Amino acid sequence: MRAEALRPAVLRIEALHALLVAGLWAALLPAKLVEPRALFAGALFMGVNFLLLSFGIYWLLTPFAGKGRIKTGVALLALKLGLFLGLLSLLLLRSDLDPLSFTLGFSSLLVAIVVDRLWTLSSIGG
Repeated sequence: MRAEALRPAVLRIEALHALLVAGLWAALLPAKLVEPRALFAGALFMGVNFLLLSFGIYWLLTPFAGKGRIKTGVALLALKLGLFLGLLSLLLLRSDLDPLSFTLGFSSLLVAIVVDRLWTLSSIGG
């Protein structure tokens, strides 16, 4: 994927991620199979992580990027890594979030990425 096509793809994936989480919440909440706070915390955690990663990569891979943008990209990636590891440790070790609901919100981004890529590939091929 080229750098200029990254931003719309990231926004599509984030929108699909939000729809998936809202659908999971609406479908599973009446049966009390999911704790909403943990579901949304996992989804928010992964969504912010994905945005920081994608924009960090965008600034690193942009053709003819100036030194300021490369430094900004590296800083965003370092911030993303620190946030990811630190907050994940904090959330899993120090909070009373339901781990299954958190994981459901967390992994819904991965499903959104796969669905978006399959949709894109199917629209290109046919």
